[in-house]
Amino acid sequence: MTGIVGYGAYIPRNRIKLEEIAKVWGADAPSYKRGLLLYEKSVPSPDQDTITMSVEATKSALKRANIPPEEIGAVYVGSESHPYAVKPSGTVLAEAIGATPEVHCADYEFACKAGSEAMFVCIGLVESGSVKYGLAVGADTSQGAPGDALEYSAAAGAAAFIFGKDNAIAKVHHTYSYMTDTPDFWRREYQFYPRHASRFTGEPAYFKHIIGAAKGIMDKARMKPEDFNYVIFHQPNGKFPQRVGKMLGFKKEQIEPGWLSPTLGNTYSGSSPMGLTSTFDISKPGDKILMVSYGSGAGSDAFILEVTERIDEIRDKAPKTRWMLDNNKTYIEYGTYAKYREKIRMGT
Repeated sequence: MTGIVGYGAYIPRNRIKLEEIAKVWGADAPSYKRGLLLYEKSVPSPDQDTITMSVEATKSALKRANIPPEEIGAVYVGSESHPYAVKPSGTVLAEAIGATPEVHCADYEFACKAGSEAMFVCIGLVESGSVKYGLAVGADTSQGAPGDALEYSAAAGAAAFIFGKDNAIAKVHHTYSYMTDTPDFWRREYQFYPRHASRFTGEPAYFKHIIGAAKGIMDKARMKPEDFNYVIFHQPNGKFPQRVGKMLGFKKEQIEPGWLSPTLGNTYSGSSPMGLTSTFDISKPGDKILMVSYGSGAGSDAFILEVTERIDEIRDKAPKTRWMLDNNKTYIEYGTYAKYREKIRMGT
């Protein structure tokens, strides 16, 4: 059975508190804390981008997988902030880890679920025998216009997963996808910041698709909420995963135990995959996990996984997600944040 043989994550050290953003725009930071359970977010340095973070997350995944990188037959990077419009991120990643030249590379885009899209394809390739191992990465340096609500949550990070059939730490039992054409969030060519449909992004977008995917895969697997130890939903904030979990009948203690959203903010393509890495960090053999992603536009991918005994052998071979989230942080002011994220754009 196809499964995950290695996983890794990367979160930038820089952080900015919501109060720092709010005081610049005269906004009410406590309302974001109470309403969306957001407190601070990660910020990439000027020399960090989707590719560099993907490399770091993949290095951790390789340490845990303990496989030769040249045996990886597919490298896919899902992101909505690829550094180049015309040049793949996947080839740079594959070269950096030593997987070239006999490897298939592609970049994926599907807003917040581009990472799970890459995972979905890797599972199929490994299952069919087309490749021995497939690497899927969700990574982003997300954008939010100055003063926009997204600026309080659009953060940065990367999650990497290596799929194979031998020595899996988690078996993939079922996959499922649920898609419609729902334009809740978009960014046209040459536009620097994305636009969104405000409250419309909730009910007809996020909740409809996650509920549709979660119910669909549970029906397919003939499972119920009580059959899972953990469930991971896309995390645009801290409130939405709790609310959709309650709507589906999950208990609070089942919902992504790392609670990335209140501190990290939204890592977009790495959001639910990032939650999966923190769940692996604490899960036990036999635990059953449901992960449901969400990408604007709109759609959700769902996965049912079962943790194996090998998890205890490999989890300490690379930095854990929660440790990166809580330690070695550097807080920055809004001016530094604006410079790092190129919000100050010089004219000619």
